Amino acid sequence: MSKKLAIAMVTLVLLPGLAAAQAAQAAQAPRKDLQVFKDASEQVLRYVHYTVFDDVSIDVANGAVTLTGRVTMPYKVQDIERVVSKVPGVTSMKNELTVLPVSFFDDDLRYGIARAIYGDPSFARYAIMANPPIHIVVENGRVRLTGVVNSEVERTLAQSRATWSGAFSVVNELKTDAEVTAELEKLGRG
Repeated sequence: MSKKLAIAMVTLVLLPGLAAAQAAQAAQAPRKDLQVFKDASEQVLRYVHYTVFDDVSIDVANGAVTLTGRVTMPYKVQDIERVVSKVPGVTSMKNELTVLPVSFFDDDLRYGIARAIYGDPSFARYAIMANPPIHIVVENGRVRLTGVVNSEVERTLAQSRATWSGAFSVVNELKTDAEVTAELEKLGRG
C-alpha cells in the first residue's frame, strides 16, 4: 500500500542519542515505511536550496521511494534525489519531480504572494521559521498553496491573501495540524 504526505507536514524533533538508537535498530530489522518517510522528509527539509516555492511529496511503499512535486530549478531534481536515496531503508528510487517553467510573471506572483502571506501578522510565527510551512507553487499564473497551518481560519486567510495577487487561479491544498496528525497516525498503523 502506498503512503503519501507532503514534506511540509512533518516536523521532527531530534532527541540526543536517537540517531544512534535508530542506527542500531536499522542494523537489526528492515525499517518501516513511516521511519523511511520521516527521515527522507527531514533530508529534504535540510536541503539548503529547498524553499517555500518548491513542493516535494514523498511516497514510500516497502522501502521504494517515489518523489513527486514541483521545484523551481533543474539542479534541485537531482540534488533532492541524491539526499533522499542515502536514507537508510530506501530500497529503490523513482524521481517524478518536475521543474516549474521560467517566467518573470510567475516569479512576481511567487514573491508577491509570499509577502502577502508571510507579511501578515497572523503568519508572523511561520515567517521566522527555518522552513516556513506554507508553500506557494506558481505555474503559468496558477497558484497552489500546500503545507500545514494550525487552523481552518489560517487556511482560509492564506487563500484570501493569495487571491488578491492577480493570479489566474488559486487552489488551496493547505492542511490543518489535526488533519496531518490523523494522516500520520494512519500511516504509522499501515
